[in-house]
Amino acid sequence: MKSFQLSLATLVTAIQLMPMDAASEPATWPQWRGPNRDGQDISSAWPEKLDTNYLREVWRVELGPSYSGPIVGADRVFTTETKDKKFEVVSAFDRSTGKELWRAQWEGAISVPFFAKSNGDWLRSTPALDSGLLYVAGMRDVLVCLSARDGKEVWRKDFVKELKTPLPDFGFVCSPLIDGDSVYVQAGASFVRLKKNTGEVIWRTLADKGGMWGSAFSSPIIATLAGHRQILVQTRDQLSGVNIPDGKVLWSQPVEAFRGMNILTPVAHNDTLFTSTYGGKTIGYKVTQAGGTYKVTESWTHKAQGYMSTPVVINGVAYEHLKSQRMMAIEVETGRELWTASAGFGKYTSLVAQGDRILALDQRGLLYLLRANPERFELLDKRRLNESESWAHLAVTGNELFVRELNALAAYRWAAPEKQATLSEDNVPAIAVLR
Repeated sequence: MKSFQLSLATLVTAIQLMPMDAASEPATWPQWRGPNRDGQDISSAWPEKLDTNYLREVWRVELGPSYSGPIVGADRVFTTETKDKKFEVVSAFDRSTGKELWRAQWEGAISVPFFAKSNGDWLRSTPALDSGLLYVAGMRDVLVCLSARDGKEVWRKDFVKELKTPLPDFGFVCSPLIDGDSVYVQAGASFVRLKKNTGEVIWRTLADKGGMWGSAFSSPIIATLAGHRQILVQTRDQLSGVNIPDGKVLWSQPVEAFRGMNILTPVAHNDTLFTSTYGGKTIGYKVTQAGGTYKVTESWTHKAQGYMSTPVVINGVAYEHLKSQRMMAIEVETGRELWTASAGFGKYTSLVAQGDRILALDQRGLLYLLRANPERFELLDKRRLNESESWAHLAVTGNELFVRELNALAAYRWAAPEKQATLSEDNVPAIAVLR
């Protein structure tokens, strides 16, 4: 018995002296649509209310306009802005206080075509954070790699200059994808793989004419389809699977949309691909493979049209924001519509899911908390966060929400469910308004 007590005491002491492991580090949001690029928050549980007794704004920084979603590291938050219609700016802020840690800028703005003017000329792409490096896409088809610690430039790739390709009329919209030792982007009138530490081009595929019709609106993802890990790339007119080692196009499927407005990021579930287009329809494609030959079949279609909002998938059901400004629940593998909610959402809604709950932030600054119920639309709560537009994707990690309004970055915190009862006006810190 004495021996057991000694061993137990030794074990406890050893645990106390162990360094903090990854599980104890703050949760992060390192890229477009989160850690796994699927709009899923994998950190702590959410409350069932959004009012100020549960969710409080703790700091806010006034900024120039941007559509880039906030990127959240262990101790800092990154965002972009367009300044004076001439400069592109990247800033890092202390995650807890909102204090500016560093900023970097370069000349790089463009003027988008007249029919896109209502959505502004400012930055579109969301940066990516990996191994202490931040990858930022400038509107003039430039990818800049910065040190996340101090903002110093590590390398720069000017695709227009180096590849002799046209300037994209809508700017660099694709959000960089990091995998292993590489960064992947839809740029240079093509899809490109680069070494993430140097910017050296490894391969280039899916070349197009660039300019007006070559500007990609979507962003790539990695998925395993028909037993093969590959990159899914949606261009203005087609959806393709790309082999990671050599850039070979494994399969390609035309996707029709009004003016090539294939905007949302495709979603993969098992061997079914889900996409939806403006001026087109919602589609499920089945990908199969035999003897190295791929076949893509349109397994179902639905008349509903998506627009800019990428759906989240929970238990095989896609919760999709539609061009009609409604929400729809639809089975990914069958295309069976489960329900469609009445109109009431904005033109764009960024979606983040956790378990059976969905946070939906629309461009009007309204935050919705939904239950992912396949039987009916279920609204748990709703709250206006701000009066300005919010076109950037929401970041949710740990007990924090980061919202990139058109002209500000705001941080919110909510209590863990067991601590909600103790929240009051007296014990919640005052909002820090910066700059």
